[in-house]
Amino acid sequence: MAFVSAGSLRFHVQQLPSTAGPDGSADRPVVVFLHGLVVDNLSSFYCPLALPVARAGHEVVLYDLRGHGRTERPATGYDSRTAVRDLLAVLGAIGLGGRRLHLVGNSYGGTLALHAALDRPDLVAGLTLLEPPLSGAWVENMVDTLSAAALSLEDSPVPAELLTLRLRKAAHLTAIADALLNRTTLIDDIAASRTFTPSDYARLRCPVLIVCGEHSELVPGARELARHAAQVATLDILPGLGHDVLKESSGVLRAAVLAHLDATAAPAAPVRAGTRVGALVP
Repeated sequence: MAFVSAGSLRFHVQQLPSTAGPDGSADRPVVVFLHGLVVDNLSSFYCPLALPVARAGHEVVLYDLRGHGRTERPATGYDSRTAVRDLLAVLGAIGLGGRRLHLVGNSYGGTLALHAALDRPDLVAGLTLLEPPLSGAWVENMVDTLSAAALSLEDSPVPAELLTLRLRKAAHLTAIADALLNRTTLIDDIAASRTFTPSDYARLRCPVLIVCGEHSELVPGARELARHAAQVATLDILPGLGHDVLKESSGVLRAAVLAHLDATAAPAAPVRAGTRVGALVP
């Protein structure tokens, strides 16, 4: 566990060195994991993807986003542009500023990864987007969901009750959710989010892997991204799953991500674009 000062905030960061050693991974992009909203944090990636990626010879960085996990929680700054600045500040603070990046984003982390690739195409060499929410309709639904959650948590006795039941982790996550939703601008910043356009997708030049569950409401947005970035994007649809591919499909997901990272690490390799329906692997 490490804490670094980046910009004006203190971030919780984990670095996993490549098992190939510094010389073996120096010419590869640094793989940075970006987690989802509110109760998510870097730990969701640690065992299913981050450790296997490091063991495969990639340098790995995980960090808790602004206000999440163990990172400092300011009242403002939860918009995508600030999130991209936070990402670059964290990498600079740990001595990786200017390195090529492969961004792996889950859920809202995938949205942030895509914003980073569009804002800094000079740095982002590849994207892996797991269940990325991309449409304006998702923004409206998420704002409604978060607003309802905020009302239910405001002045709620639930965290204290969880503590009395010795459910400390659940109490901690509930307290974080309450603080983010009721004491920061997160909901307003999500409501004002920049939405993606077909022309944004057409500007992408790095290889993009998109993974969605077959029953996820986010599949239409993923298909639109894959269609407009057809030269660089591959969409993998996993049968039988919804918005839970990170938790429920570790075998097939791990294999797909490692293969995509290998392709990104070797820019001369052909990009496999298109849509595939995969088979679940235990």
